Amino acid sequence: MSVAIVDDDPIVCQSLQTILTATGAAEVLWTANDGQTAVDRYFDAPSSRPDVLLIDIQMPGMDGLDASRAILARDPAARILFLTTFADRTYIAQAMALGARGYLIKQDVAAVGPAIQSVMAGQVVMGSDVLGKLTDAAASSGASVGVSPALDGPIDDLTEREREIAALVAEGLDNRDIAHRLYLSEGTVRNRVSALLDKLGLSNRTQLAILWINAHR
Repeated sequence: MSVAIVDDDPIVCQSLQTILTATGAAEVLWTANDGQTAVDRYFDAPSSRPDVLLIDIQMPGMDGLDASRAILARDPAARILFLTTFADRTYIAQAMALGARGYLIKQDVAAVGPAIQSVMAGQVVMGSDVLGKLTDAAASSGASVGVSPALDGPIDDLTEREREIAALVAEGLDNRDIAHRLYLSEGTVRNRVSALLDKLGLSNRTQLAILWINAHR
């Protein structure tokens, strides 16, 4: 796997690069210390696009959220994993609403390698403390993560199969894993997830996961 690291502290970049390289978790393509440089490097050449982009939130100039927004606008398939010291509910909600694949707190550096592997497997990665803040934020103000409070009811109207799929999406499983779990084809799962999102008026799997978690807390 290849990664790129974006953090305003060069020491953090170097430390992460050393850890990921030494453990064989990933190859570091490049590092950057601000959002604009990250965007420029990401689109510099096809070979500059990492499998996973590790990025901080607060940085000089363009911050991590704006940089991620710019990258995803041009490459919707980009896998972005936020790694920051900020466990602020607003930051977490904004990051996940953008379509990020995960949100980690820097204090748990040992979790970075496994998190990258999980993201590559199609899962959404969030620490338990981060997930708690995210679901609390969604419950108090669904609009902040793109989920309308009015959507609490439709969960009860889902069919048994739709509920099974929603529950597995909330667990972070990708279409392949869900297909294996439910003995369906991957194409069938993909179509059913799309139909489920349309039925609930949602735009992505993260919103579906949040809605399901809130309904079963």
